[in-house]
Amino acid sequence: MPVRSYAWPPGHWDWYQHLAFKHGVRAGDMVFVGGQVDKSPAGEPLHASDLATQTAVVIRHIDTVLREFGAGLANVVKLVAFYATDGHVDETAFLADIGRHILARGGVPDNGGPVITLVPLPCLALPGMMVEIEAIAMIGMDAKRLARTTANPRALSPLPPPFSHGIRCGEHIWTSAQWSSAADGTRQYAQDLVGQTAVAMKRVEQILAALGVDLDDIVKLATWYRGDGTRATWEPAALKRATYFTAPGPTLSALPTPRLPHGDMTRVDAWAMRGADGHRLARTYAQLHDVSQWPAGLPSAAGLQCGEFVFVGQQVALDSHGQPVAPGDLLEQTRRVMESTRTVLSSFGLTLDDMVKQNSFYQGQADPEIIVSNQRYRSSFYSEPAGASTGVPLPCLPLADLLVSVETVAMTPR
Repeated sequence: MPVRSYAWPPGHWDWYQHLAFKHGVRAGDMVFVGGQVDKSPAGEPLHASDLATQTAVVIRHIDTVLREFGAGLANVVKLVAFYATDGHVDETAFLADIGRHILARGGVPDNGGPVITLVPLPCLALPGMMVEIEAIAMIGMDAKRLARTTANPRALSPLPPPFSHGIRCGEHIWTSAQWSSAADGTRQYAQDLVGQTAVAMKRVEQILAALGVDLDDIVKLATWYRGDGTRATWEPAALKRATYFTAPGPTLSALPTPRLPHGDMTRVDAWAMRGADGHRLARTYAQLHDVSQWPAGLPSAAGLQCGEFVFVGQQVALDSHGQPVAPGDLLEQTRRVMESTRTVLSSFGLTLDDMVKQNSFYQGQADPEIIVSNQRYRSSFYSEPAGASTGVPLPCLPLADLLVSVETVAMTPR
């Protein structure tokens, strides 16, 4: 596989207990930075409930991790920012503040991206924690910034500097999260999740087209939606998204959040891959038997390989009939999703130790005991050093009795 190096900057913040995960991992020209927060080396949250100060610290932390690889904020291509809100955070101002800190630290000298997704939540993992941001960066083997192309269609709501709606760097293409607000501030399909899903998918398609690719090039589609943890809210929008793909489609994740701004029902972002020469890249799909199934026929892949990347879609504790397993038991469900992740990776000849980035979303509140037990257990499945990780609590998952969802990116031998 591509030679890997790992980042744990001296004096950087830590968890409450030792874990196999590292703050950053570089493999080839790709760098993954796990969710960065404002904490002490002893694991204690700092600047409690102060979103502005925590945002500045978190951007500095991302830059610090990237500098361990000879990179910096100018190399970032994608950010996902989780933030806690009771509904009163001005998201436009928050986004502009992130951009201001990136520019102040030398990021994006030619306004070439990055893309960004904002995820508003009732809380983060620990009391007083307000923001957690993860990053993907690309860096040439000579430590130079790789060429990139961006897309900002006029019909879309403008983003503050330095962010772009779409970015392409080599074979990789990402979009910022798309929703139903237009450039003039109007919103289509108010309170209509299915209608807004269609608008978001069309906008993703428009951005991809501007970068020379299409929906069939998507390898990973992430969705956030205003849901209550029931099939009644999850399924109609899931089936609508499915109409845009031919089976088996990309890997998917769909997670509910009740704190989207008023009138917004969903956000969708995409990661696509196409050859730098314009040719579509070959894919291999996981061949599995008797694995967990969602209770609706969806054209989504449990796992797919494209080039040297393997994407494992959202793994949850469902049986082969779409029924929840071990309801009420977070650790048992975590064991099952880790085992199913292992099974998907093994179908490509990989192990969990080939992971470069993992996200874990679990039902919970801002509670140290919950995050510590979940982190420790997930970490136990890996050898040290392991890839980067992000763990975020949610008020609920897509279906009743589900308590944890894990998604994974791994890299194969060359």
